Amino acid sequence: MNTATQTAPRDRGASTPTPSRARPGHRRAGGGTGRWAAWAFLLPLAAYLLAFYAYPLYRNLDLSLRDYTVRSFVQGDAPFIGLTNFRQVVGDPTFVPALTHTVVFTAASLVCQFGIGMALAVFFHQHFRLSATLRALFLVPWLLPLIVSASTWSWMLNSEAGVVNALLRSLGFGSVNWLTSPDWSLVSVIIANVWIGIPFNLVLLYSGLQGIPPQIYEAAALDGTTGWQRFWRLTFPLLRPVSAITLLLGLVYTLKVFDIIWIMTKGGPADSSTTLATWSYQLGFGSLLPQFGPGAAVGNLLIVAAVAFGLVYIRVQRRQGGTA
Repeated sequence: MNTATQTAPRDRGASTPTPSRARPGHRRAGGGTGRWAAWAFLLPLAAYLLAFYAYPLYRNLDLSLRDYTVRSFVQGDAPFIGLTNFRQVVGDPTFVPALTHTVVFTAASLVCQFGIGMALAVFFHQHFRLSATLRALFLVPWLLPLIVSASTWSWMLNSEAGVVNALLRSLGFGSVNWLTSPDWSLVSVIIANVWIGIPFNLVLLYSGLQGIPPQIYEAAALDGTTGWQRFWRLTFPLLRPVSAITLLLGLVYTLKVFDIIWIMTKGGPADSSTTLATWSYQLGFGSLLPQFGPGAAVGNLLIVAAVAFGLVYIRVQRRQGGTA
């Protein structure tokens, strides 16, 4: 009996499996495999960024720092001239009007797109009947190819047979030379660009509204606040992060708008709707003797402006995060 009692613990101890320890070499081998797998997944993305972003940026910078002609562009023996192309562009009589038009076009488009998009987002956030159907219809301008949208607006704003002038005449107003008058050409392309950009702002701002808890509005309603007070004190501050990224993306997109302006007015008449984007194209490809260097220099100025605004946005976001 005593013998059984003494041997029982030994049997139980013998039957208990001893946990095996992983060998350090095996663990290092697994970690190395995972590291190589991670690099393998990153390799296609890195190749894509190098081929379609880094190399074009390098080539554009190289174009702006050399005296390229058609012959030297093919043979690749253009002499290095430093910042001469940039000085030529800044001293050109077209630079100040193009820069002014770019600022006006960008600022007016952003304000109108964001304001109308915000109003529509708040309107559709009420979840009334047919809200989803109408919201889907507002996406049509965003889904259409830009060449189709710009061509449609060119037909609508035609001085003789346009729908807009026909409507103005039916209301007792005179016709407006939307696309052929220096006073109205920039306004015309702004109207078309605003119409195209409203759905983008609507989608982003509406998604931001979906993330606001409804309990906040219920508590505010119990306090007796009006609809405008709820928007200004609750909705607008809570949408600040979404609004910031919406404005930044809209700014970068609007700075580089080319196709809408080129299809509708080609930057005219008399350069009245020429922006830096259309001027860059005119310098590089708009004549029989293209000026590759100055055209690339104008494009680089646009890139610098977009990067500067992006850095400002990052700095503001970090400061707000540190304050919070």
